[in-house]
Order: sequence, then structure tokens, then C-alpha cells
Amino acid sequence: MARMTKDEREKFLAALHVGVIGIEHEGRPPLVVPIWYSYEPGEEVKILTHRESLKAQCLTKSARFSLCAQSEALPYKYVTVEGPVTGTRPSNIEEDTRPLARRYLGKTMGDAYVEDGDDSNSVVITMKPERWYTVDYGKTE
Repeated sequence: MARMTKDEREKFLAALHVGVIGIEHEGRPPLVVPIWYSYEPGEEVKILTHRESLKAQCLTKSARFSLCAQSEALPYKYVTVEGPVTGTRPSNIEEDTRPLARRYLGKTMGDAYVEDGDDSNSVVITMKPERWYTVDYGKTE
């Protein structure tokens, strides 16, 4: 097993994975749930959630989160990033929701997901990765 290079970890995080987000949850264990996300190398991690969700409430209080992306096939790999929330804004269907739905569901199902849903209370939350933890079990040093 070996750590990934900066280029490898950024490409891996940018690839299609369902992420698992971890957020401080005051007086309880951390909130840890799966989430769709987007990332471009060198940029910020973007997530989309409903304004009233437990995720959004916890993020408002903690102002930071961790996100883990992993491969579930051999050889196993993972990238975990953690950092501060750098912005929260109302989501835009065409700029945020539709591209994310298409990323995870493909064009036809992604468009159907958007048309059937209610995006009026969704927010985009961004995070600047400060720390990276990586492992590639198929790579030797």
C-alpha cells in the first residue's frame, strides 16, 4: 500500500464516487452520511443539500467537514479531504442540480430526477481541502 501523489489524489477525488461526509454533531457522534459531490482538481469540493437538512444544520454550526471517496473494487483506494466551509449559496437548477444529477444518474435519469424534484430549498456548500489522507492498496512505493 502507498499514498497517492497530489495528481493521483486529485484525479481520484474528481472521478465518480459516492462520497461519505462527516460533520461534527454537537453532543453526539459525528454525522456520517453518503452524499453526491463534485470536485475539479485544484478547486473546492461542492455538495448540494436541503437548507433544513440535518447536514446543513450541522454544517452551519461546525463550518467544516470531511469527505471520503473510495473504490469498492480491488485494489482498494480512498481519498479523504477535510477543511472549512468556504461558502453557502442557494442552488441553481441548471448550474448545480442538473449537472450533479447527470453526473450520478446519466442524462436521461438525471433530467428526470431534476424534473420530479423540488430544488427550491437546496443550497450549494463549498469546502477548501486543507488536509488529504490517501491510500492506494494496489500501488507499491
